Amino acid sequence: MPRFLFRLILCLLLALGAGFVYLAARSGDPLYTFYEWISPARFQRYDKLIRTAAAQQHLDPMLLKALVWRESRFDAEKFGTHGERGLMQVSEKAANEWARENRVENFVVEDLFDPLINLQAGGWYLRRALEHWQMQSDPLPFALAEYNAGASRVQRWLGANEATPLSRKEFLRRIDFPATRKYVESILARYDFYKRRGRM
Repeated sequence: MPRFLFRLILCLLLALGAGFVYLAARSGDPLYTFYEWISPARFQRYDKLIRTAAAQQHLDPMLLKALVWRESRFDAEKFGTHGERGLMQVSEKAANEWARENRVENFVVEDLFDPLINLQAGGWYLRRALEHWQMQSDPLPFALAEYNAGASRVQRWLGANEATPLSRKEFLRRIDFPATRKYVESILARYDFYKRRGRM
């Protein structure tokens, strides 16, 4: 290969690499963006189903995807330590409530490994939690905390007067489960990341 051609190819590869690094850095999460580039099937394969389930529950699909990212890292076969299943790590109890309220016939808990069913059940549960905390000026952190730790713990963190609006910052400060606080903060950050770049 002529030396000139070799240098040209090398310069093009370096420019291409620099462009990828620049775009990844601008995304707000270079590591996630890098993984997304090398494995788009894993990070984007459920986007259509996420949009469908989000529309059914009148949720932002970017929020639903942020929750899926945190719960399972897009692993539809994930089985949690307390029996949670699938993309949104839905518990058997929550899934049975969803199936009963939505009149889903012949539902069995193993159906939660079906990505669409899991997203529908998890989306329904998140929508219900958002409605439960709608008296708060920003119900999202309360709903996410409920999704992770249960409504009774969120009520305990709120204190005696749960109807009094509490800021996001103050509510996060009151969460005395470090894992739940980190869980809520990570989903809020991932949701902001998707919104900043304008796509899931």
